[in-house]
Amino acid sequence: MNPPRSWSPQPGMIGLAWGLAAVSLLVTILSSTPMTRLFLGVATLLLLAAAGYGTYVRPRLSVDDAGLTVRTLGGAHPLPWHEVKVRLVTNRRLGRETPTLELDWQRGEDEQLFVLTQLDLGTDPRDVADVLHALRP
Repeated sequence: MNPPRSWSPQPGMIGLAWGLAAVSLLVTILSSTPMTRLFLGVATLLLLAAAGYGTYVRPRLSVDDAGLTVRTLGGAHPLPWHEVKVRLVTNRRLGRETPTLELDWQRGEDEQLFVLTQLDLGTDPRDVADVLHALRP
């Protein structure tokens, strides 16, 4: 029996997003020109959305003996081990290798792909993939 494991966005990143949103809101309120208020207002909304999303989806991925659970804006999605394929995919962008963890779930005709990045997991997706492959029954 394996103990449950979970991965989430780093709390420091979430806290930073909330802090930046608060500062952006304050500067928006104190700004004098309408155009500045508009741009800062949009930035504030984007920061609030990012901070809210990061807070809501914690933990983003959790694992136990029954399988994996992925949290999205639509709620928690339990994925039994026998219905999910775990893949590590590396993409080259802007001259950098960027690993992502892909969870390909299929049950009958229904299927869904969950793509998790280092920002989603709070750690390197390669490390998470190693743990998932070791825990898989």
